[in-house]
Amino acid sequence: MIVVTGAAGFIGSYLIHRLNQDNFNAIIAVDKFDNAEKNKNLTGLKIKEKVDREVFIEWLDAHYETIEFIFHIGARTDTAEFDIELLNKLNTQYTKDIWARCCKYQIPLVYASSAATYGLGESGYDDDESQIPNLKPLNPYGQSKQDFDVWALKQKEKPFFWVGLKFFNVYGPNEYHKGRMASVIWHAYNQIMKTGKMKLFKSHNPEFKDGEQMRDFVYVKDVADVCMFFMHHRKNSGIYNLGSGKARTFKDLTKAVFRALDKPEVIEFIDTPADIRDKYQYFTEANMEKIRKIGYDKPFHTLENGASDYVRNYLMKR
Repeated sequence: MIVVTGAAGFIGSYLIHRLNQDNFNAIIAVDKFDNAEKNKNLTGLKIKEKVDREVFIEWLDAHYETIEFIFHIGARTDTAEFDIELLNKLNTQYTKDIWARCCKYQIPLVYASSAATYGLGESGYDDDESQIPNLKPLNPYGQSKQDFDVWALKQKEKPFFWVGLKFFNVYGPNEYHKGRMASVIWHAYNQIMKTGKMKLFKSHNPEFKDGEQMRDFVYVKDVADVCMFFMHHRKNSGIYNLGSGKARTFKDLTKAVFRALDKPEVIEFIDTPADIRDKYQYFTEANMEKIRKIGYDKPFHTLENGASDYVRNYLMKR
């Protein structure tokens, strides 16, 4: 059996879909399951058992002999969450508890880290583990992920195979429940359908023109493929970036959505809220050499291809 935590969430539910595609159907889905909108993500998926996240550790202690692999995707992912105690409980300590069981029971583990650990990118976006302790996240969420990454690297006792994946800006189907935390593509689609135009933040950095702030946008289908690779690979443990490897502008993204909708481009620029200007990232780009060097050779979706697939085959059919 394969465990997926955060099972009803965006990436977790799509990963279960991907596992099912390859006939992995004995899935243990772990989540709170208290959000009706999120639970729709599980419709039609093959799942052996649902386990509430509050009792999962005890469940794992009783059923570890049947578990082949754990994907720990679940977390409190709100970048505006400032309850540090809650983030420590749900993100850092919960992952430590799973790590301890994976060591004890010899279960391989892939867990979700985040590109939020890179902060403003002062030290670049290289997944060199010797540099990870120097990173400076911009918010408590990023710090909770950073704290675990640093802790994991210090441990003498590790699972026989483990990987932390630093997710960059993931977009795609099953993020419908995320509201303001959903991807810019999701927001662009909804805004364009409602108003016929898209509003983007102005640049308050002289090095970037309006709308030319850049992010590494990565399609959830590529994220799932990388997770599958590590499930089968089971060597070269460590922390890896997971982005497309190519930074693109918000203007590029918006144009791709207009094109997918076959609508004329109408883009307006508004001031970035003053309270987030000093923490606003103008550029992120995953260095993907490390994962390529261990044999992952599948190409990533371009922004245009990913946006077109997402808009036409999912958003427009909801």
